[in-house]
Amino acid sequence: MADQVAAMCEQLMKAVIVMMDAETSQIYRLEALKFCEEFKETSSLCVPCGLQLADKSQPAVVRHFGLQILEHVIKFRWNNMQQQEKVQLKECAMQLLSKGTHTILEEESHVKDALSRIIVEMIKREWPQHWPDMLKEMEALTSQGAAQTELVMLILLRLAEDVITFQTLPTQRRRDIQQTLTQNMDNIFSFMLAILHINAEDYRKVKGSPGHELQARSHCRVAVAALNTLAGYIDWVSLVHITSRNCHLLEMLCLLLGEPELQLEASECLLIALSRKGKLEERKPFMLLFDDVAIQYILSAAQSADGLAICTNSTNPSSVEVVERRYVFLKRLCQVLCALGFQLCSLVGSDVKVEVPANLSKYTEALLAFTTHSSQFLKSCTLSTWGALFRHETLSKDAVVTEMAVKYLKASMTNLVKTGFPSRHDSPSSEYSRVDFDSDEDFNSFFNSFRAQQGDVLRSASRIVPLEAFHTAAEWLRYQLTSPIDPGDAMSKTAEGLCSLRSPSVMQWDAVTVFMECVVSQVFKTLEEEKLPVDQGMELLQAVLNYDTKDPLIMSCVLTNVSALFPFAIQRPQFLPQVLYKLFKAIPFEIEQDRKIPRTRAVKNLRRHACCSIIKICRDYPQFILPCFEVFYNHVKELFSSEASLTYTEKCSLMEALVLISNQFKDFEKQRAFLDELMASVVTEWTSEEIRSVLWDPARFLSFIGADQVVTEPNEDVDTACFNRGRMSFCLNAMLVVVKRARWPASLEEAKTGGFVVGYTPSGAPIYRNPCTAQFLAFLPNLLALIRTHNSLFIPENMARLGETFSRAHEMMDGEKNVVLGLPQYPVDIFDTPIYRSNLERMQGFLCTLYDSCYNVLGNAGPSLQQEFYTIDRLAEGIAGSAFVSLDHMPDHRICLDECVRLFLKQLVLSCPLEYYDSLLRPLLGPLFSYMMQRLNMKWQVINQRTSVDDEDEEEQVVCQESQVTQEMLEEQLVRLLTREVMDFLAVSCISRKVAEPTTNKEEMDEEDVMMDAAQTATPAHPSDELTELGKCLLKDENIYMSLLTLSFTSLSWKDTTNCHRTASMVCWTLLRQVVGGNLLPEAVTWFYTSVLRGLQIHGQHEVCNSTLSQLAMLIYENLRPRYSDLKAVMIQIPNINLEALDHYDHRLLDPKAQKVGEKKRKDQFKKLIAGTVGKALCQQFRKEVHIRNLPSLFKKPKPEKDIHDGEPLGIAALFAPENDSL
Repeated sequence: MADQVAAMCEQLMKAVIVMMDAETSQIYRLEALKFCEEFKETSSLCVPCGLQLADKSQPAVVRHFGLQILEHVIKFRWNNMQQQEKVQLKECAMQLLSKGTHTILEEESHVKDALSRIIVEMIKREWPQHWPDMLKEMEALTSQGAAQTELVMLILLRLAEDVITFQTLPTQRRRDIQQTLTQNMDNIFSFMLAILHINAEDYRKVKGSPGHELQARSHCRVAVAALNTLAGYIDWVSLVHITSRNCHLLEMLCLLLGEPELQLEASECLLIALSRKGKLEERKPFMLLFDDVAIQYILSAAQSADGLAICTNSTNPSSVEVVERRYVFLKRLCQVLCALGFQLCSLVGSDVKVEVPANLSKYTEALLAFTTHSSQFLKSCTLSTWGALFRHETLSKDAVVTEMAVKYLKASMTNLVKTGFPSRHDSPSSEYSRVDFDSDEDFNSFFNSFRAQQGDVLRSASRIVPLEAFHTAAEWLRYQLTSPIDPGDAMSKTAEGLCSLRSPSVMQWDAVTVFMECVVSQVFKTLEEEKLPVDQGMELLQAVLNYDTKDPLIMSCVLTNVSALFPFAIQRPQFLPQVLYKLFKAIPFEIEQDRKIPRTRAVKNLRRHACCSIIKICRDYPQFILPCFEVFYNHVKELFSSEASLTYTEKCSLMEALVLISNQFKDFEKQRAFLDELMASVVTEWTSEEIRSVLWDPARFLSFIGADQVVTEPNEDVDTACFNRGRMSFCLNAMLVVVKRARWPASLEEAKTGGFVVGYTPSGAPIYRNPCTAQFLAFLPNLLALIRTHNSLFIPENMARLGETFSRAHEMMDGEKNVVLGLPQYPVDIFDTPIYRSNLERMQGFLCTLYDSCYNVLGNAGPSLQQEFYTIDRLAEGIAGSAFVSLDHMPDHRICLDECVRLFLKQLVLSCPLEYYDSLLRPLLGPLFSYMMQRLNMKWQVINQRTSVDDEDEEEQVVCQESQVTQEMLEEQLVRLLTREVMDFLAVSCISRKVAEPTTNKEEMDEEDVMMDAAQTATPAHPSDELTELGKCLLKDENIYMSLLTLSFTSLSWKDTTNCHRTASMVCWTLLRQVVGGNLLPEAVTWFYTSVLRGLQIHGQHEVCNSTLSQLAMLIYENLRPRYSDLKAVMIQIPNINLEALDHYDHRLLDPKAQKVGEKKRKDQFKKLIAGTVGKALCQQFRKEVHIRNLPSLFKKPKPEKDIHDGEPLGIAALFAPENDSL
C-alpha cells in the first residue's frame, strides 16, 4: 500500500510540474491535467496521496495540489465515507494546521488558503452537531504560534463568506451554522478582538527595534488577518457587538488608522461598520465618533496619508507618481467620513433625540479637505454627503452648515473646472487620474456625471445661502468677462487664436456657466420678489450682453449665461429687445473662412444654441415676449431674407419660437391668420403637383432625392438632389413645430372668449379647436403618401433602383449601431475640425430623420388637434394603408429605430377619446399585434437556431470574421429592442397601472421583506379594473384577445429576461384573468401553462424571473386546476417531481374542507414542485454538484408525546396541532 501510494505520488508530482511549467507544450499540459483530474475522480488513494503531497517538505505547487485533492474528497465523497474515515481525515487536517506549515512569513498564501478551505468544508458538513468543540479547538490552535493564528482567522473568514455572503449551502445547514455563529458571537468577537489587540500592541512595541524585524512583520501579518476577518463579520452581526463596551471596536480601529501597515484594513472595517443600516436606536452609539479624539485620529491619519500619497518617480526623478496603497487608504478614509455623515443625517432630527454634535465644524472641515483635494475621485465621493447635509431639515439650519455652504460654493469654483485628464500633465489631478482612469474617454464620462452631481449639491447650497451664492457667481462671471482669452497649447486647428475644448479659457467659461445656471435658478425659487438682487442681476446681464467674442466655444457659454440671467430682464422689460438682439446676432455666426469648407462643430453648436435659447425663452416667458412680437417677427423675416445662409433646421427653430408667442394672442382668428401667413409657402410647396408626384411614386422619390445616382465627384445633379432633400425636410419639420406648439389657452374662460371652444362632450368636457388644423389637414394626404412610399422603398424592385453610391443607404449608421450595442460614441474631437460627411452618410441621415419626422408629426397631431384629428374621414384606413404597408420587407432597425410605436402609436392611443376606440384603434391595433406576434416569433426562432448549432457549425463559427459576430449581436439586440417596444406598447394599451406604493422605511426593513413587498401589487376587487378602457374594448374582439394572449405568453420564452419579467409580472395574468371563469378550451389552458413552464426553463436561472414566473404559474394552476385536470398531467411530466407532494397540494386545492396554509408556505411548496423545470445558466450546466447533507436539526422544540387524536376535540387548540406544520 505504501509503495503504491509513493509511486502514485511520484507520478502526480511529475504531472503537476509539467502543468505548471511555462515551457510545456499544450498537448502535454492537457494530458497531465487529464491524468490529475481522473485521479481525483476515480482513485481510492486520494486521501493518503493528498496527505503525502501536502507535506511541508514538498514544493509549494505540489503541496497546493495535495490540499486540492483533500478538498475534492471532502466536497464530493464525504457523504459516502465511513465515520472512522471522516474522523481520521479531520485529525490529519488538524495536524496539518498544527504542524504542517512553514512559519507565517515563509508560507505561501495560496497554500494557507487551500488549507483553510479544507477545514471550512468539513465545518460546513459537521458543525455544530458532530463537531461541537470546533471553536475551542480553533482557539487552542492560536496558542501554537503566529502561523496557526493566521490560519484560524482565514478559516473564520472563509466560513462567514460561504455561509453569509455567498450562501453556498443548503438552507437548513446554512441556518444551523448561522444560528450557532450568532449564539456564540460574543465569544467569537471577543476572541478576534483579543487576537487583534495583542498582535497590534506587540507590533507597536517591536516594529522599530533592531533585530526584531521578522517578529514585527509576523505580528503585523496576524493583525492584518484579524482585521480582514473582522471585516467579514462586521457587515452582518448584530450592531450590539460592534457598539458594545462603549464602541471599543471602533475606538481600536480609530487608533490603528495611525499605523501605516494596518491603516488600510482598519479603515475598511470602519467603513463597513458605519455603512450599516438598521434600527436608529442601535446606531446611536456611532455618534461617539464625533468626539474630539476620534475625529482627531481620522484627521491626522488623512493628513499623514495625503503627504505620503505622492512620491518622486523612481524612473524619472523630475516627475512624481501616486503611491497606490496610501491613495487607496485616503479613499477609504473619505468614504468613512461620508458614511459617518449619513449616520449623522439619519439620527439628528429623528425619534431617537440625537443632538447636533458640538464639533460638527471639525467634521465638516475634514470633509471639505477631501472636497478640495487634487483627486477628482475623492472630490466626487464627498458630494452625496454634502447634499444630505444641505438638504437636511435640521442640520441645514445650523450655523456651521450655513458657513460651510459658503465655503463649499468657493470650492466648487475650482471643482467645476474640467482638469485632470490622464493624458495631460497640466494639473496635480492628472497624477491621481492616471491611477483612477484608463483613458481620457473614461475620465470624460466620469466628469460629466461628477459635474451633474455637483450641480445638484450647488443648488442645495444655494437654497441655504442664496444671496452669498449669487454674489459669488456674479464675482466669478465678472472676472471672466474682463479676462483675456487664453487658448493655451490646445488651440483650434481651424483659425488662429481660437480655443479648443481643452483651452484654459473654455474650461473656465464652461465652469462659471454651470455655476451661474445652478445658482440663479435657486435664487428665484428661494427669495421673495422684494429681496431679489435685481439691480446687481441687471448690471451683470448688461455686462454679458456687452461682451463680444469671435470664439464660438466661449460665445456659446455667453449665451447660456444670458439665458440663466434672463429672469432678471423680466423685472426690467425695457431690456428685452437687447437680449433678443444678442441671441439673434448669434444665429448667423460664422468664422471668417472659405464658404466651401463645412462649418466646424463649435460653430454649428453655437448657432443651434442660439436658436434653442430663443425657443426656451419663448416657451417659458411668452407673455413677456408678446409686447416685442413685432420686433421679434421682423428679426426673423430679416434673417430669412438675408444672405445669412440659415439652415432649414435654424429656420424651423425660429418658426417654433413665433408659434409659441402666437399662443399668447388668445384669439383663434388672429392666431389662425398668423399661422396661415407663416406656413403659406410651406403648405403651397408641400401640396404642389411636383411634390405630390414625388411623394406618391417610389421611383420618382428616389430620383428626386438623388438616391438612384452614381456619384463620383460633386456636380450640379448632386447639388440639386441635396437641395431637394433640404426642401422636403424643411416642410416636414415646419409642420411638426406648428402641430407640436400651436395650442389653445389653458384657461377655459380665455379659450371660450378667444373662440377656441366649439362645443362640449356628453360628459361636459369642452371640445377645443386648434388654429393649425387647416394647415395639417392640407398636409396630411401627402404625409401619409410619403410614409407609404418610404415603407415601399424596401421592396426588392425599389432596392434595385438605388445607385451604386447609395446601395447601402438603408443600412444602419455607425452611430445607430453604437447606440443599439451600448458602445460609447466616438471621442469628441477637441480640436474642432470641420465636419465632412460622405454622400452615403448624408443620404442615410436624411432617410432616417425624414421617417422620424413623419411619425413625429402624426404622433403630435392627436394630443394637439384632439377631436379634429380623430374625426378625419377614413383615418384608420389612411394610417393602415401607409404606416402598416410593406412591413414584411422592412428591416428590424427601421421599425425599431424609426420608433413608429413610440413616436406615433403610443401618442395615438394615449390621446384618443373613448368614443373613437371602436372606429379607429381596434381596426388598427388588432392586425398590428397579430402581425408583430408572427414577425417576432419567427425572428426569435432564427436566434434560437443560431445559438443551438451543432459542433461542426461551432467550429466554423470560431474562424468567422469579427464583423459577422458583431452583425449577429446587432441583429439579436434589435429583435430584443423591438420586442420590448411592442410589449411595452401592449402594456400601455391594455394594462391599468394601479400599483400600491410601499410606505415602510426601507432602511429598517429586512431584505426579504423588501423583495416580498416589491413582488406584491394591489389586486383590484374586479378583474376588469386592471384593464384600461382601451384594453376592455380590444378584449371584446375574440381574435384580438387571443392575439394578445398568444403574444404575451409566447414572449415568456424569448431570450430576453427584461421582457420576460415585465410581461410575466404585469401583462399575462391580467389578460388571462378576464376569462378564468369562462369556457376556455383544455388545449388552450395547457398551452398557457406550458408556456410559463417553458419560460422557467429558459429564464429560471435569474432570480427575478424565477420569482415572477413561479408566481404566474401558481396563479394559473390554482385558479384553473379545479376545472381543468389536464394541468395535473402537465405537472406529472416535470422532471424529478415529487408525486406524493403534488397529490397533497392538489388535495388542499380541490378539497374545500382541507386545511389551508399561508400564502408564503404555499409559494414555497409550489416552487419545490416545479423546480425540475428551472433551467440552469450555461456556466452551471456542466458543473459537478456538491451535496451537503442536512444534520439533525438544532433549536427545534420536541413534539409532545401525547397523541391528540386519542382525546376529545380541543377546539381552537387544534390549530396548533403538530401535523399542521407538515406538508
